[in-house]
Amino acid sequence: MNHPDFRVGGRIFASLGPPRSGWGMVKLTPQQQQSFIRSSPEAFAPCQGAWGRRGATHVRLAAAGRAVVRDALTAAWLNTAPKRLIEAQTRSEPS
Repeated sequence: MNHPDFRVGGRIFASLGPPRSGWGMVKLTPQQQQSFIRSSPEAFAPCQGAWGRRGATHVRLAAAGRAVVRDALTAAWLNTAPKRLIEAQTRSEPS
């Protein structure tokens, strides 16, 4: 679709570009989406249509701090990654 995307297990969990430059998208749950919008309404907005109702969320990168973007990307990755990969990642993290 002529913009960079980020995948895990062959599935997209985030992308850059649409709807315009300086924005990204993360695949959150509807509950996560509402939480991010509540905490940073200047940085997050639901995507249009059914995608947005299912949790696809636009991120205005200039308005979002590094930590909140990292949290949103982590949530999107965990929502999308195969369970076996999440379990392997959890096992390999230092205690």
